[in-house]
Amino acid sequence: MSSPKSLLIRQARLILPNGELMIGDVLTQGRQIVEVASKIAPTTPTQEIDAQGLTLLPGVIDPQVHFREPGLEYKEDLFTASCACAKGGVTSFLEMPNTRPLTITQQALDDKLERASNKCLVNYGFFIGATAENLPDLLLAKPTPGIKIFMGSMHGDLLLDEEEALEAIFAQGKRLIAVHAEDQQRIKQRRQEFAGIDNPAVHSQIQDNQAALLATQLALKLSKKYQRRLHILHMSTAEEAELLRQDKPSWVTAEVTPQHLLLNTSAYEKIGTFAQMNPPLRSLHDNEILWQALKDGVIDFIATDHAPHTLEEKAQTYPNTPSGMPGVETSLPLMLTEAMAGRCTVAQVANWMSKAVAVAYGIPNKGEITPGYDADLVLVDLNNYRPVKREELLSKCGWSPFEGWNLTGWPVTTIVGGEIVYDKGQVNTQIRGQALTFS
Repeated sequence: MSSPKSLLIRQARLILPNGELMIGDVLTQGRQIVEVASKIAPTTPTQEIDAQGLTLLPGVIDPQVHFREPGLEYKEDLFTASCACAKGGVTSFLEMPNTRPLTITQQALDDKLERASNKCLVNYGFFIGATAENLPDLLLAKPTPGIKIFMGSMHGDLLLDEEEALEAIFAQGKRLIAVHAEDQQRIKQRRQEFAGIDNPAVHSQIQDNQAALLATQLALKLSKKYQRRLHILHMSTAEEAELLRQDKPSWVTAEVTPQHLLLNTSAYEKIGTFAQMNPPLRSLHDNEILWQALKDGVIDFIATDHAPHTLEEKAQTYPNTPSGMPGVETSLPLMLTEAMAGRCTVAQVANWMSKAVAVAYGIPNKGEITPGYDADLVLVDLNNYRPVKREELLSKCGWSPFEGWNLTGWPVTTIVGGEIVYDKGQVNTQIRGQALTFS
């Protein structure tokens, strides 16, 4: 029986678990990291990567994506999305339940896991979606990182906007509840107020800061009443950040997207409906308060909310245009560009995009460059800048709201389970990730 495959990464700038930087080597064997040292003697047979001048980070764990399979594969599918992940340094993802059919039963969850095992180049996990009728599934379905509740910005079975129905879910079980926090009643009322306006900028007024705050307040109230593990998805407003700064129980976490940190309502003038997402882009003031909350630990980590739509769909006139934008290919370079500009540190980015996610979702052996942990790694180049180009994107939708932005920290090599899945522009489509587990 042959020994597991070895990979030796030589002389990279490493981000260690304590956040310190060192120049050193990392040896992997099979799917695991086995040694981290300033210099490691090669054993045979070992594949080597010369990483001089590059920075080695834990692979990104993106904890909120919409990969559209099954049912909406014309926008994206698990294969194309995982290729985009590999190119972006994302080695694991957690995917949302608003596919067709909805992921609201064990059978639908099993179907997604089976599809992913055949198609995904990176590691994967899938949320189960809450409806008013599927409480038994919410309690028993596995493996899943948690229950997704759409409190607003949704229609059909996944919309849960009545406090009574929400309380029934918070009251039973211990599983993490992740909420899309927007108040549907306020959105409906404001849609009527702003009816007939086709400027996409009105989207941020219809689904305003108050709509987000009201829903977050309700979710927090229910979480505190039942001491239920709560995660607030894609936090977008200064008001929500200040609410959590004043009142954040130990069992509550929150995330923010790069677009809510880096884009604001001025983007509508430049990119029109490409800037339309839920919850919407906010003001420059919101950007600043969210950044501060992230740096202070009020917000715990970063997710992309990768939600692709076709160019044809986005070319329609508001309000007939769908909300959402892609993000897995650009999230790491965007954040590392901010680090190189002095807004945060590379170690903070590594924590926000990997370790903190693994901790929050109880994903074992992910998010650190340390012996015994999984060999999910990304080598990035922090010495060169290059622009986001539409023609280079691997996401099926073929566009980015950050097109033209000049970024650094682009992945050179992405490693999943000790295997090179992306290297210098080439994706190895033979690699397959594994289903994530959650404690």
